[in-house]
Amino acid sequence: MPVTGSPRSYLGQRVTVQIDRPLGSCHPEHGFPYPVNYGYLPGIPAPDGEALDAYVLGVGAPLSTFTGHCIAVIHRLDDDDDKLVVVPEGVTLSDDEIRAQTRFQEQYFRSNLLRQAPVPSSDDTSP
Repeated sequence: MPVTGSPRSYLGQRVTVQIDRPLGSCHPEHGFPYPVNYGYLPGIPAPDGEALDAYVLGVGAPLSTFTGHCIAVIHRLDDDDDKLVVVPEGVTLSDDEIRAQTRFQEQYFRSNLLRQAPVPSSDDTSP
């Protein structure tokens, strides 16, 4: 797992998320409920100077920590606070599913959803 660098460097990596806002808890300042587990990667700084944040999707119970795979990065265009999207091993989500599950918080920001480029299969014969 990378320990520095861009949030993009975590795409496809196994990461451990410390959950500080478990599913069902409320935002400490704005009061909205968290419909997913939300946390950070301890000791990993984000561009905003705080710990790198992560949404944990595909888990229907409140958690305190979670280890899974980073399948996407929500790159905010009007804020310096990118978010990792982390899921259990073997779980895949479409861009629309990720957007729907993170809308509760991401609706206030413009962003791009960054994904790891697919790896060509060994039988790919295109030049």
